[in-house]
Amino acid sequence: MAEPRIVIDRVSKTYEGDVLALAEVSLELPERSFTCLLGPSGCGKSTLLNVIAGFVEPTTGRVLVDGREITHPGADRGVVFQEYALFPWRTAVENVEFGPQIRGLPRAERRRTAERYLELVGLAEHMGKYPAELSGGMKQRVAIARALANDPAVLLMDEPFGALDAQTREVMQEELLRIWQQDRKTVVFVTHSISEAIFLADRIVVMGTRPGRIKEVVDVPLEHPRERSTPPFVSLERTLKQLVREEVARLGII
Repeated sequence: MAEPRIVIDRVSKTYEGDVLALAEVSLELPERSFTCLLGPSGCGKSTLLNVIAGFVEPTTGRVLVDGREITHPGADRGVVFQEYALFPWRTAVENVEFGPQIRGLPRAERRRTAERYLELVGLAEHMGKYPAELSGGMKQRVAIARALANDPAVLLMDEPFGALDAQTREVMQEELLRIWQQDRKTVVFVTHSISEAIFLADRIVVMGTRPGRIKEVVDVPLEHPRERSTPPFVSLERTLKQLVREEVARLGII
């Protein structure tokens, strides 16, 4: 049996003031898997993603990617945030070139790489535009292309479509699946949208809160493409909604 791409081994994280954001989280994520971290605000989803990215050091425990312990950010992990974080003075293609440029790739090679990934995300005709000339969905496509341009083993996404309107969000979900099915990166995707998690993931990790922990791991037995109105989709949505509502109730919100 193949070794998991990501191993999260008893990870806990305590912030100043003894705030326990994560408590003894252990999880193994296979190569080429698409995992969604689902749960209410404050359950530690983004903290866990940031530990995998190397932006946050765990208080105890460790994370391994391809058998190597994570101690800092690295090119083997591409990250896409909700905020597009594009350089406004660079065109789309220049934004995507940034990583390869930092890695020292020759100009012609990094331009070919950037053009290939912009074509992959459907922006071949918009390479020369600046971020201010792009819609929100287009900006997020550039951000995804920029993350992919370093050919990372793992793609980490922190609510990347949260700022988009509902229609654009669904289009971007479909585009992300298309890209994943072509490229087959190992994806870890943070969301608080149950429908989004079911539509995208082959496995959903429901996070519990106070303290942040894994409440339940749910496999998604639905073939792609998935229709949100089908009985199996609706049934799984109902199950997950109950799990999340239990955690929201623990926070005293309902």
